[in-house]
Amino acid sequence: MVTTHNLGFPRIGQRRELKFALENYWRGDSALNELEQQAAELRRQHWHQQSQLDWQPVGDFSFYDHVLDTSLLVGNLPKRTDKRLAETDRYFQAARGQSSKTLQQTPIAAAEMTKWFDTNYHYLVPEFDTDTQFELNAERLLSQYREAVSQGHQAKPVLLGPVSYLWLGKSKDESNKLDLLDALLPVYEQCLIALAEAGAEWVQIDEPILATELDQHWQHALSQAYFALHKTPVKLLLTTYFGPLRENLNLACELPTAGLHIDAVKALDEVIKVIDWLPPHKILSLGVIDGRNIWKADLSKLLNWLEPIHRRLQDRLWLAPSCSLLHVPVDLEQESGLDSDITNWLAFAVQKLQELALLADALNHGRDSIQADLTANRQAITSRQDSVKVHKASVQQRLAAVTDSMSQRQNPYSQRIDAQQQRFPLPLFPTTTIGSFPQTTAIRQSRLLYRKGELDLVSYRKAMQEQIQYAIKEQETLGLDVLVHGEAERNDMVEYFGEQLEGYAFTRFGWVQSYGSRCVKPPIIFGDIDRPKAMTLDWINYAQSLTDKPVKGMLTGPVTMLNWSFVRDDQPRSQTCLQLALAIRDEVLDLEKAGVGIIQIDEAALREGLPLRQQDWQHYLDWAVNCFRITANGVKDETQIHTHMCYSEFNDIIEAIAAMDADVITIETSRSDMELLDVFNAFDYPNEIGPGVYDIHSPNIPSIAEMQKLMEMAAQRIPPERLWVNPDCGLKTRQWAEVKPALKAMVDAARQLRQDAAA
Repeated sequence: MVTTHNLGFPRIGQRRELKFALENYWRGDSALNELEQQAAELRRQHWHQQSQLDWQPVGDFSFYDHVLDTSLLVGNLPKRTDKRLAETDRYFQAARGQSSKTLQQTPIAAAEMTKWFDTNYHYLVPEFDTDTQFELNAERLLSQYREAVSQGHQAKPVLLGPVSYLWLGKSKDESNKLDLLDALLPVYEQCLIALAEAGAEWVQIDEPILATELDQHWQHALSQAYFALHKTPVKLLLTTYFGPLRENLNLACELPTAGLHIDAVKALDEVIKVIDWLPPHKILSLGVIDGRNIWKADLSKLLNWLEPIHRRLQDRLWLAPSCSLLHVPVDLEQESGLDSDITNWLAFAVQKLQELALLADALNHGRDSIQADLTANRQAITSRQDSVKVHKASVQQRLAAVTDSMSQRQNPYSQRIDAQQQRFPLPLFPTTTIGSFPQTTAIRQSRLLYRKGELDLVSYRKAMQEQIQYAIKEQETLGLDVLVHGEAERNDMVEYFGEQLEGYAFTRFGWVQSYGSRCVKPPIIFGDIDRPKAMTLDWINYAQSLTDKPVKGMLTGPVTMLNWSFVRDDQPRSQTCLQLALAIRDEVLDLEKAGVGIIQIDEAALREGLPLRQQDWQHYLDWAVNCFRITANGVKDETQIHTHMCYSEFNDIIEAIAAMDADVITIETSRSDMELLDVFNAFDYPNEIGPGVYDIHSPNIPSIAEMQKLMEMAAQRIPPERLWVNPDCGLKTRQWAEVKPALKAMVDAARQLRQDAAA
């Protein structure tokens, strides 16, 4: 009989209950026990939603981030956290720089945040040094295991594997992370023993680094780890995802674990080889349902492929999603506003588990047992393939007409800069922000009333104009050099544009977690992309009418639109990206024609689209950079193009970023103490750059001295005349009470830098 299980379930709740519970606690509006109660209720609901499976995961729920949870589990929270705080508050202090506002605490630097492999999820980077010690702190995990068992579930604890944990972390000194493995493994052994004593039979232990390029030291570390851990009294399911195993395939098969899970969506071609190489006593878990996208699976096609595998493996075959369902929305049943055809093409987390159960039923009891479901599924698949809503001849004709000249500026930066400086005589160290300002209660309320039809268009526009006017006035008061309109009218940097493009669909409750309480609602690219009319022109024209200072036009770039959407899987991603590039290019040219002289095209997600292996990077970078250039490079020399990248770890793709040829790039550097700028010691970046001088993801307000120090570090690598001063990301998630003093300090720091340069 086939066994079914899940690798992880969305944490946030169907209506983002966890987000609101967390933010209430952080504001001091609720107590810790209330937060814990809400978390317990969410876990109860989630286990119930997975009860059709043979095994339910435990330990996949998190208050903020599962990697930070692992740091807590092994006693490795950042040393600067306040040990006098309760455990949960020390955890939040590590995540955010501070925990609940009702507590007396000194704000600290939050842990560094970066992308989780090639997803849009962010994790908190573990910190190591030569003095790092580990100590088991498993009560939270054990408590949740007992909680699940008491509710009648067959619980499978989930752990991030020790080698991936080290790989994902960062040494804060010159120490080698792998030297810590000997100290870390006994803690994992103690944890597995404790889980066994609590009654656990199987433990899912995730080593996603097996889908990356590993040198012999990391491969040896995996062997060392699992030859130690296999002695513990539990069955280990070694779990990989996000890509094929390639050169690590033999290693993954031979490690002494009771089972192996592979991503059969991304590594389909490796499945038979794994079956051939896997020892006969091991179970094989195949991730056959896509855990990263929202399209309905072709069940008949999957069964045609799975049936001979099942005949061969019998009880050794387990089925699961390809990865944790953290990356998809919770339940499609909540969506009532989607086009019925499009709804019929989709599957969210709950529906994916239903698909999994149907596959198991067909394999265990024959296809006749699910014949009606198979018929309905086939109709949905065929409907999507043949739909006129998906394919648009005019878009295909425009793609065919793209020429190389469309990606070229008129002149190189060295010539453009003169025209731009003549048009905008800005001071040394010009100040700006990344684009968004706080999305206040008033803004959200106006948007909600407008969507519900309780506020007419004229009144809504007036409300947004008032917010834009406020943002312009505050920036002028603060003394910023290049202003933004604040994006009051935008719900999300991708969704806002997608709503005005053909080929996109939108959900009401399709939320996924980006980090902590930050949730995003990725739009769905279901068909060919086209722009019927201008998207931002009225708002930027209004903002510019309020001030003599330049106001940036703010757009989201094609690669970010692609990577932060659920993308159609019936054509190459590069082709979808090119469609987006042409649509946004039209907006850029309309802005320029209207007199907007500075246009920011955000590519926050450029790096996260990189394949996991460097040998595959260049192909992606070639088409991604070309799409940006097609978007941006139709303008005249005197029009200044900015782009922004946040949490990008871009040092290893700096040549590709330079090839984008943006006049100004703004980046995140504050959490990493400007270490991202080390690349400029060896690479002569030709254009202008704004290294973010304060961390907008923390409520902490930076000092003038802190920001001045960061900029002085930047000036050691980049000529001061090519440096901008800005936050490291947009400010929509912050409050004005935090934003105003932080920006004032930033402007004061820039003024001090100018004075020092003139002395």
